[in-house]
Amino acid sequence: MEELRAKYLDAIAQAADEAALEDVRIAAVGKKGEVALKMRELGKMSPEERQVSGPALNALKDEINSALAARKAALVDAALEERLSSEWLDVTLPARRRGQGSIHPVSQVTEEVTAIFADMGFAVAEGPRIDSDWYNFDALNIPGHHPARAEMDTFYMHRADGDNRPPHVLRTHTSPVQIRTMEKTGAPVRIICPGGVYRADYDQTHTPMFHQVEGLAVDKDISMANLKWTLEEFVKAFFNVDNVELRFRASHFPFTEPSAEVDLRCSWKDGQLRVGEGDDWMEILGSGMVHPKVLAAGGIDPAQWQGFAFGMGIDRIAMLKYGIPDLRSFFESDLRWLRHYGFAALDQPTLHGGLAR
Repeated sequence: MEELRAKYLDAIAQAADEAALEDVRIAAVGKKGEVALKMRELGKMSPEERQVSGPALNALKDEINSALAARKAALVDAALEERLSSEWLDVTLPARRRGQGSIHPVSQVTEEVTAIFADMGFAVAEGPRIDSDWYNFDALNIPGHHPARAEMDTFYMHRADGDNRPPHVLRTHTSPVQIRTMEKTGAPVRIICPGGVYRADYDQTHTPMFHQVEGLAVDKDISMANLKWTLEEFVKAFFNVDNVELRFRASHFPFTEPSAEVDLRCSWKDGQLRVGEGDDWMEILGSGMVHPKVLAAGGIDPAQWQGFAFGMGIDRIAMLKYGIPDLRSFFESDLRWLRHYGFAALDQPTLHGGLAR
């Protein structure tokens, strides 16, 4: 035992790192180590021999374990000292230059849209991204058999067995915010509802999560003429042009009646969009007069009030204005892309100060 003691205490002292120390531990006091094997021999000894060898072996094992722990602590301290000496920092040196952050195009265009509609008297309303299917579909006059309610198009939240509450969805548009606002404020009301929405789609021009802005105006004498003027003024300010021509095409949306898709006269020259000129037309949004059932769902009497609504994709109009070719790039978190398309953090868009171009 004295030879084992000397052998392993010397090996512990000579261990250069924690890996070598672990090898010594296994050889000495591991399950198949020499000290462990000696402990197994106690059963073959006479009672008198065990009374002598047993305490001696236990003392040897304790001494080796103590030496292992002390050496491990010493190695850890030495490694920390070496790291501290190699990673020191001179705090008197000049600070490193920090690059200025940039604003994501979605955030920038959202602010631009907000500034334009705020000048026309529209407030900003927000609501939950997870909402009941009543707010997302039923209150908007979307029937149960409508394709938009299918699981192949809409993300439904999981419900536990026996849960009888109405199903919830990741909102497919920001229209639920319109219902919630009408419930809360009544009429008259004039709001825009920007925010993220979710649909099960993914390609160059669609992503599962994207951004919309919808508008709602409810009063006693509102007509399609008011809608047309509002949209014309928005397009002029957003694309910074003096003249625009919009074309309203009859369409169908469950939540508006009559409904219209809005096309913008434009041209594509050298791959660049030119608004208000040329012979091409491009669809930019959907709109219409709010359906009486939607007004009633929001707690407003359709016999006394009427209004218009519209909706457009923030990502889409950002792509058109700033020449961004692929919608998926908006969500890939590529700093090189953001440095190219990003906007100055302190350049707040306003109508009098100018929107970014």
